[in-house]
Amino acid sequence: MKPVNTFKVSFANYSFVYRFLDLSCVTFSLVIVINSYNLQMTQEYIIVVLTALVVFLYIAEALHLYQAWRVGRFMTVLMTVLAVFTSSFLILFAIGIWLNTAFVFPSHVLNIWFFVAFLSCSAWRVITHQWSVVRSKLGINLRKMAILGATSTGANLYHEINHCDELGYDFVGFFDDRKTDRLPEGLTVISDISKCIHQAKNGDIDILFITLPISAEKRIAEIINLLSDTTVDVYVVPAFMLSDVMQGRVTHIGKIDALSIFESPYLGSKILLKRFEDIAVSLIAIILLSPVYILIAITLKITSPGPVLFKQSRYGLRGENISVYKFRSMTVMESDGQVTQATRGDKRVTPFGGFLRRSSLDELPQFFNVLMGDMSVVGPRPHAVSHNEEYRKLIQFYMLRHHVKPGITGWAQVSGWRGETDTLDKMQKRIEYDLYYILQWSIWFDLKILMLTVLTCLKSENTY
Repeated sequence: MKPVNTFKVSFANYSFVYRFLDLSCVTFSLVIVINSYNLQMTQEYIIVVLTALVVFLYIAEALHLYQAWRVGRFMTVLMTVLAVFTSSFLILFAIGIWLNTAFVFPSHVLNIWFFVAFLSCSAWRVITHQWSVVRSKLGINLRKMAILGATSTGANLYHEINHCDELGYDFVGFFDDRKTDRLPEGLTVISDISKCIHQAKNGDIDILFITLPISAEKRIAEIINLLSDTTVDVYVVPAFMLSDVMQGRVTHIGKIDALSIFESPYLGSKILLKRFEDIAVSLIAIILLSPVYILIAITLKITSPGPVLFKQSRYGLRGENISVYKFRSMTVMESDGQVTQATRGDKRVTPFGGFLRRSSLDELPQFFNVLMGDMSVVGPRPHAVSHNEEYRKLIQFYMLRHHVKPGITGWAQVSGWRGETDTLDKMQKRIEYDLYYILQWSIWFDLKILMLTVLTCLKSENTY
C-alpha cells in the first residue's frame, strides 16, 4: 500500500478541469476587456492570448498550482494564483518589449485583463471552497470517519480534522484495545479494534485513520489485512515522524516507493525559482546600495586600522565550507578555529562597527555571496564552523538547516531570535524557527521575511 499524506486534498480527478477553468478564464477575460473597449479581436490579439496561455500554464506548473494542497491552507492557494498571474503577465510584458513589434498592446488593456483574469480564477476557487464548507456544515454527503489508535498522534489528527470543515467528515470515534490517558479531556475510546473492523465491514465507517505506534507494526499489518475485505479508505499516520522536519513526498525508485523524511524544499523548478529570486534581489540590492557600500568602506578606513572586508568560514548547502563576507566591525578577524560570539560591551567591537552590527549593515557584502551562489537572500543564518560542530551534538535535527543555502536574513531573525545565543535554549529556539522556514518555504514567505527584515533592522535588541 502506498504512503498517503493525510492532510492533503486529492485533486487527481479534477486537475484537468481546474486547468481548463483557468485557461478559459484567461481567454474569456481578454475577450470581455476587448469588447468593453470596442476593439476588434485581430490576429495579433489571438497571438497574444495564445502566448499568455502557454506562459501561464508553464508558470502554474512550475509553482505547483495544481498539486494536492494541504487542507486549511486555502489562502496559500490564492497567493499562489496571484504569484502565477504576476509572473505570467510580467513575462508577457517583457516578451512584448523584447520583440518590439509594430503591434502595440495597449497598456490599459493589459492591466484590466490582468485584474479580470486574476479575479475570475480566484472567484471560482473561493466559490468551490465555500461550497465545500457549507455542504459540510449542512451535513450533505458527509463521510463517516474513525481513528484507530488512542495515541497523542490520533488526538492531534482529530484536532486538525475538526478545524477543517471542507473535509466533510462525520467523526465516529476512537477505537483501541488499550486503556490510555493520551487523549485530552472530552475524547474517549468508544470501543475496541475488533468492533472497529466489524463496523467497517458493515459500512458504518467510510474512512479510517490508523494512528497506532510504530512498535505495533505487526498489529497494524494484521488490521490492514482484515480491512482489505472492506471498501473503507484506510490511511496510516506515522507517529515516528515529526511534522517540523518531514517533507512527506513520495518518490519512486524503480518499482519501490520511498517517503522523504529529510529533504530540501527546493525540488525541480523550485530550484530555478529560488535562484531567480536570489539573483534578482541581490542585483537590485547591490545597485541601489552601491553608495552605501562606498560610504561604509571610506568610514571604516578612516575610523579604524585594518581591511574593509573580512571573510569567515561557514557551512553552506549540504554542510560544504563557504567563505562569507562581511564589513569589518571588530579589531580582530576570527575566521577559523574557535570563534567567540560578540556580547554586550564587547571591547573587540569598534564604535562604527557597533553601529554596523546593530543595523545589520555589516552583512551587506553577503549580497555578493548570494550572486555567486554560495548563499541565498533568505534562509537560515550561517553559524561559525566551531558553533556548528558544538551545537550539532547538543540539538537534535540541527544539521537539517543545511538542506538549504544559508541566508542573509531568516525567519528566526525577524521573529526575535537574532544576535547572541548565550544559552542552549536560545539556540534551540533559533533552530526551531529555521526548520519551520524550511518546511513552509514559498516565494511569498520569503517576501514577508524581507519586509520584516527592514523593520527588524531598525531595532537593536540582542545585537552587539
